Amino acid sequence: MIRVRMAPSPTGYFHIGSVRTTLYNWLFAKKNKGVFILRIEDTDKERNRKEFEEDILKNLEILDLKPDELYRQSERTDFYTDHLQKLIKEDRAYYCFCTKEELEAEKKAMEEKGMAPKYSGKCASLDKEEAEKRVKAGEAYVIRLRVPEGKISFTDMIRGEVEFDAGLMGDMIIARNLKEPLYNFSVVIDDILMKISHVIRGEEHLPNTPKQLVIYNALNAKPPLFAHLPLLLNKDRSKMSKRYGDVAVKDYLERGYLPEALINFVALLGWHPQGNQEIFSREELINEFDISRVQKAGAVFDIEKLNWINRQYIAGLSEEDLTAKIEKYIPEEWKINQAMVRAIKPRLDKIGDVKELLMVYFKLPEYDRNLLFWKGEDRDTKNILEKLSAEIKNIEDKEFDLENVTDKITALVPDDKKGDYLWPLRVSLSGSKTSPTPFELLSGLGKEESLRRIQIAVGKLNG
Repeated sequence: MIRVRMAPSPTGYFHIGSVRTTLYNWLFAKKNKGVFILRIEDTDKERNRKEFEEDILKNLEILDLKPDELYRQSERTDFYTDHLQKLIKEDRAYYCFCTKEELEAEKKAMEEKGMAPKYSGKCASLDKEEAEKRVKAGEAYVIRLRVPEGKISFTDMIRGEVEFDAGLMGDMIIARNLKEPLYNFSVVIDDILMKISHVIRGEEHLPNTPKQLVIYNALNAKPPLFAHLPLLLNKDRSKMSKRYGDVAVKDYLERGYLPEALINFVALLGWHPQGNQEIFSREELINEFDISRVQKAGAVFDIEKLNWINRQYIAGLSEEDLTAKIEKYIPEEWKINQAMVRAIKPRLDKIGDVKELLMVYFKLPEYDRNLLFWKGEDRDTKNILEKLSAEIKNIEDKEFDLENVTDKITALVPDDKKGDYLWPLRVSLSGSKTSPTPFELLSGLGKEESLRRIQIAVGKLNG
């Protein structure tokens, strides 16, 4: 039975790297008819915040990556305590009373001798009864696991054979006390009890793997198979980090990236399908996903690629759906129509850009009269605008749509003078050299507002 897990800590907002790890686990489970588990690792009382856990759960729902099972480590302390006591009873772990000062002095002495610093094992041979008495007396302690010498190796599903030297580790701390296990210990206990078959996680966890394998061995438990995903990189190939730019999922969603587009984009961050297809439905991703096609090298986060993918998904929205999504990004008093939506739809990288694109329909900016001249020359511009205005007046209100407006205006414009006619019309309607086409502007603005703006332009030329 395939059982995989995503195990975020609620110490920050859910970020893009976590989305990718979640998605690959989710796809692997769905492809293999397995179980996808969400385990909130919330044992860091100082850094955990409820709002971050809520952010994780909310975004997984928005992205449609809902787990089959949900656990919180804070509710599982008794399991960790039981296994700590078992290891101590079997003499696989022991209480250590060394102070920070003693450990720092040990470390310094080893470094001065050119040795890799590790715990000397000073408390490893303490009498068990004596150690128990000291614990009961309230003396500060940690719990260390006995780490045997030798090589630790495993086959990573992405990286192949990986080997570590356990002799460099020393007896490692697995808990601050019987009620406070450290990360690597609680992770192993949970993975054993939850019967996790595959651990798919980021490359940054690779140094944790040998420590966890030592714990599996001490518990006589079979470890899962591991797959360590490549790092996410900025375009300059620096590591993508919360410190630089937007990495929180909520930031991308708030800016108007569609959940389906984010999923499609993130799927391609380090995984390559067999063909050249780039736009995938959810079902296609499940069918295509193969962990063996995940690359070892870092994956570059390319915002232009995300924008391109998002445009494809926006293009697939109906005008009604797009209008509904647009409304949260514009002032309540703006009344948009289908002509406006149709005009801006191909220009939207993300829906958060919509206010700037729609602004032309609701506010005519101040502009210089010289902008009305095609190629900077006045080619009877005033008369042309008056001729266009007269033609627009003749179009019946019920026929004032993109198709009819285009036909009527195009029929009036000489083939050799398109710029002379359409440029000043466009500028008079938008007040800008960059805007939708004059036909899109006319149909979006409507007859009355279009005529009003053309008269403003004529007034500028009269002046």
